[in-house]
Formats: sequence, C-alpha cells, structure tokens
Amino acid sequence: MTTRALIPLAQDTGPTGVGDPVLNTAVFAGFVLITLYIVYKVSGRNSSAADYYAAGGRFTGVQNGIALSGDFLSAASFLGIAGAIAINGYDGFLYSIGFLVAWLVNLLLIAELVRNTGRFTMGDVLAFRMRQRPVRAAAATSTLVISLFYMLAQMAGAGAVVALLLDVHGSGGQAVVITVVGLIMIFYVLVGGMKGTTWVQIIKAAILILSVVLMTVFLLGKFGFSLSALLEQAATNNAKGEKVLGPGVQYGKTSTTTLDFISLALALVLGAAGLPHVLMRFYTVPDAREARRSVVWAVGTMTVFYTATLVIGYGASALVGSERILDSTGRENAAAPLLAFEIGGTVLLGIVAAVAFATILAVVAGLTITASASFAHDVYANILRKGKPAPGSEVKVARITAVVIGVLAIVGGILANGQNVAFLVALAFAFAASANLSTLLYSLFWKRFNTSGTLWGMYGGLGSCLLLVVLSPVVSGSPTSIVSDVDFAVFPLSNPGIVSIPVSFVCGYLGTLFGREKADPALQKEMEVRSLTGLGR
Repeated sequence: MTTRALIPLAQDTGPTGVGDPVLNTAVFAGFVLITLYIVYKVSGRNSSAADYYAAGGRFTGVQNGIALSGDFLSAASFLGIAGAIAINGYDGFLYSIGFLVAWLVNLLLIAELVRNTGRFTMGDVLAFRMRQRPVRAAAATSTLVISLFYMLAQMAGAGAVVALLLDVHGSGGQAVVITVVGLIMIFYVLVGGMKGTTWVQIIKAAILILSVVLMTVFLLGKFGFSLSALLEQAATNNAKGEKVLGPGVQYGKTSTTTLDFISLALALVLGAAGLPHVLMRFYTVPDAREARRSVVWAVGTMTVFYTATLVIGYGASALVGSERILDSTGRENAAAPLLAFEIGGTVLLGIVAAVAFATILAVVAGLTITASASFAHDVYANILRKGKPAPGSEVKVARITAVVIGVLAIVGGILANGQNVAFLVALAFAFAASANLSTLLYSLFWKRFNTSGTLWGMYGGLGSCLLLVVLSPVVSGSPTSIVSDVDFAVFPLSNPGIVSIPVSFVCGYLGTLFGREKADPALQKEMEVRSLTGLGR
C-alpha cells in the first residue's frame, strides 16, 4: 500500500479560519494575563538605567542563552520558515541553515568582546575610542532602522496568524489585531524593562521548543516514524512535485535568482552579529564567561528548533498541501497553524496559537527595549546631555521612546501585512550586516580605524542597503510588493546584502584612510585590554 493511501489528504474546511475562535481567543487571553502578571512581579522598580536596560547584569549564562533563543526565534522562524519549507522545500530550509550558522560569528568574534567593552548599547562599543557624538548618533540611527524593519516582520506575522486563528477577515480586522499586539508589547516594555522582557522570552522559548518537538514527534508518528514516507507524501501533495526535495525551486533557475540566493546567504550568516537586540542581551550577564555560555546555550536550543522546522515544513506540505496553505489567510505564514490543526485538532491548534502569539510578543518587546535604550542612552544621555542626564530622566525618555516606536511598528506592520515574515527578517539581517558588522569588527580588531571610517562604514552600508531595498521588487513591481500597483524596481535582487555588505566594508576602509583625524593610541590600547579581559569595565 502506498503512502498516499495510508495518509489522507487534508480537506478544506471551507472558511479560512481553523479551529475554534473562542478557544483560541481564550488561549491568547490566558497567555497574556499570565505573562503580564510575571512581568509585573519580576520587574521591581526599574528606576536605574542599569536595571531598565540590562536587568542589572544578574542573569546567568543559561538563563540568558535561553532568553537569546527566545529573542532570536521570531515569527520568521516559527511561521515564515515552516511556510517557506512547505511551499519551496529545500530552498526554504536555507533560512534555517543561515540563521543557525550565523551564531558562529557571534560565538567566535563578538560576544565576549562586546560584553567587556560596552555597557548598555552597541553605541558604547563603537564610540569607545572615537568622537562620541557623531558615532553615537550613527549607532542610534542604525539601531532604530534595523529594529523597525525587524518589527515589521513580527507585526505582519501577528496579523496573519491571529487573523487565521480567530477567523478575522479583511485588512481592517487584521489591522485591529496588529494594533492590539503592539499595545500589549508596549505595556511589557514600560512595566517590565529588560528583566521582565527577559523572563517573557525565557518562558516563550521553553514553550516554543516543547511545542515544535511535540509536533515533530506527532507528525513522524503519523508516517510510522519514516522520514522518507513523509517526504514522499510532501512531494505528492505539493504543486511543485518532487522538485521540493532538492535545490532550485526558488533559487538557481536564472543568474538573477542565483545571485539572490548568494545575497540572502550572506545576509543571514553575517547579519546576526550586527543585530542590536542580540548584542544588547550580552549586557544582562555578569561577565564575559557567561556571555560565551549564553551563545553556547542559544545555539544548542536553536539547533533543536531548526531541525524540527524541516519536519514541520515538509509535514505541512504532506498533510495540508501547498495549495490550501497559499489559499488561506496568511498564506505561507499559516502553514504551521494549519498543520497543528490537522495532527492535533483544536487543542494542539490552541497551543500553537499561544506559542505564535508568545513568539511575536517576546521578540517585539526585545526589539522595542533595544531601540528605546539606544535613543535614550546614546542620543539623549550622551549627545544631548553630554553624559550627564538628570537622575531618572534617561529611563523616562526610554519609556516615552518605547511608546513612539511601538506606534511606528503598528503602522509599519499594517502596511507590510501579507509578506512572508522570514523574507522580511532576512532584510533586517541585511541591514544589520551592512551597517553594523564592518564597524564592529574594525573597531575591535583594526588599530588604525577612526571616527571617519566608522561614519563612512555605517552610513554607507545603511544608506546603500536602504536605497537598494526601495528600488527592489520588495517595494514595487510585483504582486507581492508592498506597493504592488506601481513599478520603479530597477535593482533586480530581493535581498541587497551581496552589494551593501561589501560596500560597508569598503566605505569603512576608505573613510579611515582619507579621514583627517588619527586613532588615539592610548584609547585603542585601553579598548584592547578591556575587550580581552574586562578590566576597567
């Protein structure tokens, strides 16, 4: 008997929503109430900048590693990658590989040195031996742009999955959902600060890993624990047939798609080391050793997760089918919830609903506190107040900034609704690698690097990346573009990393050579000693 006869194909239930909207709403409400209570209980007063930004540096490497995975495993990982694998097979799994390999750069080059050199933000590291005001302004600009781009993906994912689970139709209903998610996230940040946000991320990571492992076991059980049988059924129930089992469905057909794949790979592998919300988590541990343990635990946790996404993605293709996924509310982003409904009914769907909701809330809260900390610490405290803010004013400014950023994220999420969230996060990785990675590496390892090089590298990488995205099919020229009814796409690639990342390194190098000021040897030596030993931090 063939696998197709053993495994019935998923039947379309008619409505685009799945499960019981009342139960799903109750699951959402329960998770929100529990996490809000935890945030309130653990937050304390959060009166000092150290408490609000870095939780006083009191988390262990294990706790922070799990929180790092909770901060990093976003809606792109849980919803976008599962959907990408379900539709495009092998090519979709490239996102998982890229996201995981990226952490080797953090482990080997970034984590300990950043923890030893800085205090609260990436700007602390970049401005250590440079002119403070222009470099901190550049670091804050980069952080805000990257955080907002990353938030677009999370908010778009919120609109897609919650609209599916609550059977909300139309752009207006999804806009309401995105707004509610944004408001809850703002409350998390205002009340909990970094400590409360970290505990939400730890809880979310634990629930997420448990859920994907259980889904993987349940799914393999339906196929007699035969991965080959699962893959055979996935190919049978996918519009692209057996092509989804090998490379080339999405990338590699033409020279343009080949370049797009290389560009995507560069952005994924190099981007994690430049993500401000990831770098900021290294300040929540007491020393460099715990920062290194954080990365090791994060990598271990994420290895389990990304391995499970392979089974879940192909499982969604096998049991739900690519056509039904693309016809549903949320399209690719709905693959994991639809699969949960097929293998576990309403109960498992309710669990997945809570996990998806927790994923989005935790990641957006982490991004919001990072962006608000960068503005309050780098711009307000060190540029406007010249390092001498009034007591309590820095935290107050950070809270006000969190509200503003939350509102911008809500508006951006509504505009980006319908895009694949893994793809949107890949753009944020391109921005991070283009703006931040070159300047971080030059600052930590190149003695001659100076203020001009820092500014040229950051603005050159950030500006080129932004320009290429605006002129790419992401914004216009295709049915899936943000503005689909016009066409001014002159740059053919969807991800600009293959151009913008080298541009940032070249700009940083040339800026250093042509800059008038010379690096301060005393500050350079002090930074080198501090980055390697932590002395004087």
